[in-house]
Amino acid sequence: MFKRITDYIYEIPKEYKYGMRVDARIYASEELFEKAKEDKAIEQVANVAFLPGIVSYSLAMPDIHWGYGFCIGGVAATDPEKDGVISPAGVGYDINCGVRLVRTNLERKDIQEDKIKRIAHMLFSDVPSGVGKGGDIKVRGEEEKRVMIEGAKWAVRKGYGTKEDLERTEEYGAMEGALPDKVSKTAYDRGASQLGTLGSGNHFLELQVVDKVFAKEIADVMGLFEGQIAVMIHSGSRGFGYQICDDYVKSLRKGAEKYNLPDKQLACALYNSEEGKDYFNAMKCAANYAWANRQILMYLVRKCFEKHFNKSFESLGMNLVYDVAHNIAKMEIHEVNGVKKLLCIHRKGATRAFGPHHKDLPEVYKKIGQPVIIPGDMGRTSYVLVGTEKAMKETFGTTCHGAGRVASRKAAIRNFDADTLLAELKEKGITVISADRRSIVEEAPEAYKDVDKVVDVVDKSGISKIVARMKPLAVIKG
Repeated sequence: MFKRITDYIYEIPKEYKYGMRVDARIYASEELFEKAKEDKAIEQVANVAFLPGIVSYSLAMPDIHWGYGFCIGGVAATDPEKDGVISPAGVGYDINCGVRLVRTNLERKDIQEDKIKRIAHMLFSDVPSGVGKGGDIKVRGEEEKRVMIEGAKWAVRKGYGTKEDLERTEEYGAMEGALPDKVSKTAYDRGASQLGTLGSGNHFLELQVVDKVFAKEIADVMGLFEGQIAVMIHSGSRGFGYQICDDYVKSLRKGAEKYNLPDKQLACALYNSEEGKDYFNAMKCAANYAWANRQILMYLVRKCFEKHFNKSFESLGMNLVYDVAHNIAKMEIHEVNGVKKLLCIHRKGATRAFGPHHKDLPEVYKKIGQPVIIPGDMGRTSYVLVGTEKAMKETFGTTCHGAGRVASRKAAIRNFDADTLLAELKEKGITVISADRRSIVEEAPEAYKDVDKVVDVVDKSGISKIVARMKPLAVIKG
């Protein structure tokens, strides 16, 4: 029943299940497609094709694996004019989990092993991390509402960054239209003390070296070069976003029944309904909170480097390359069958990858396309890519978001040992510091697909272009 359309696209025709409104397509090599068939993720891609108002295809990226309702790596566009829905399952629980990459003027030769360890311990000490961990920044009442509305702009206004940081952040650090009154008191309480905190799970800070540049002219625009030290920050909206998702999954669950969807986890509502608008505007609050969070995390990282090197972050060249969201819904204009339409784009474990000259890109990146940041696991490489025109035509300007799991956290705990993992990583020259040994086991490299193979698919299929590769030197986890 599965059709191989190209070397890197597999199709599930809508005849696969009665009720599918569109075909489903998965970007994958033969090896990665076979791995995806081992869990329920492919069924989830087919189930998403049942959503009212879905257009073109239900899509999945090569980092596909099972998730809540939607697979991780899932992409779906719905048309509000055709009774299209919005679904919390198409965004995920960690709303606007995302990644930002910070370049420096430092080179690998400037930082010996003892310095790497000192910087790593300083980052672990100064950047709050761990399950439920709060930070020094407390926001309540009207101030918390301002964070929800202003996002990273609030953080910059408070002195945690620069105007240039906002220019290199997706949505310039804040989605318009966030409505704090659509957020529950429980979510308010959870978000009051978690700004500027890393969290746990797959969230991390990573000290990296640019190992190889594949497209020098594009890398030059981003300020990247071989042998350069960089920092990657991966976090999201913490318990605040989780609570918003949980609240609306419960309140919109009836949508799965109303539209006879095959999975009750596909909670949804018509985008143009009151319930749909309420979720979208609450989701924006969480997305903006996440951008504020990552902006403050970058500020804390800069402060650590300033303290260690006794230089300003400006003189160290610690500029933001870009910040991308991985779990989000957006209203975007895309062409469908030759007609430009305003669509609700769900990206769950997927990265926006707009091609060159798109109006939403900052001037500095207009010619090259949007930077795309793809983290690997803590034992292997990460990548910077750019979006392409082909992505705009085929995937609503979307590409993969990471390596993608091949083993659940529970399976990783059963199969891996923290001491063995730490010894193996040390042998590779990677320092790992974590508040919880369990998180080290959960995030074992072997629990993830090989990011090289994942990125190879999106590059060779043309939906993004590889620019540079980074290797980890030190990893900070919650």
